[in-house]
Amino acid sequence: MGIERLSGLVSSAMSAALLCAASAASAQAPREQTPVRPQGLMVAPRGSTPTASAGAPPLPPPALPPPARPEGTRQVATPSQQRGHGRLFQPQDLGMLEGPDREAWQKPDQVMDALGIGDGSVVADLGAGGGWFTVRLAKRVGPNGVVYAEDIQPQMIEAIQRRVDREGLHNVSAVLGEADHPALPVGRLDAALMVDTFHEVEDTRSLLTNVRAALKPGGRLGIIEYRTEGGGPGPSREERIQPGQVIRAAEAAGFRLMRQEQFLQFQYLLIFTR
Repeated sequence: MGIERLSGLVSSAMSAALLCAASAASAQAPREQTPVRPQGLMVAPRGSTPTASAGAPPLPPPALPPPARPEGTRQVATPSQQRGHGRLFQPQDLGMLEGPDREAWQKPDQVMDALGIGDGSVVADLGAGGGWFTVRLAKRVGPNGVVYAEDIQPQMIEAIQRRVDREGLHNVSAVLGEADHPALPVGRLDAALMVDTFHEVEDTRSLLTNVRAALKPGGRLGIIEYRTEGGGPGPSREERIQPGQVIRAAEAAGFRLMRQEQFLQFQYLLIFTR
């Protein structure tokens, strides 16, 4: 074989080998793939707000306002809003009624004298609160008498019971009454006393009618309220009431005014009989 012929064959073989190598390299190179869009999503146009597609979970519904209270219904009243009463004196404020100078300006002995309360009397302390007047009444009537300490708040009844137990008094009966009914025995009382309580009562006629029924014939009712001109340790002037209002309410319930006492510094005392 001539040299020219051998040289041509070698050149052809080398060209073929280079071509095969290039084809193999091209086959092994990774192809650029178009990204696959997940099902259920769509692309929002630029500047728009994305929305959920059919495949996405639904959005929660907007919160609704609470249902309106049906007409004619009302909220349950708290103990301090019982039927027949306005704003009641709060048990946690009892210390305000027990100042060290109360004995001097309240004059409990003169009040009891004016009502004819003595040994063996049967009396009621209406709206007794923490029992400040109750214990003084109990000591005045003695072991042969009875004191009904009435209030419409259970916390007050508990305070009274603790107080009479501490004082060793056995002639006191604590009574949980209602705003318009003190739950007292009929025709049993010689006297009843309301100290700074009347202005809280809304249904005065019902209350006083029931108090009158609890009194014996000739029994007496004493009502003490703070003077409307202000002064003293009592409630605000807006909560105070004129004596005339008390008199009209008592007479509407069948009471008769006996007299108005003037010996109290900050209060007035009205005495009625049935």
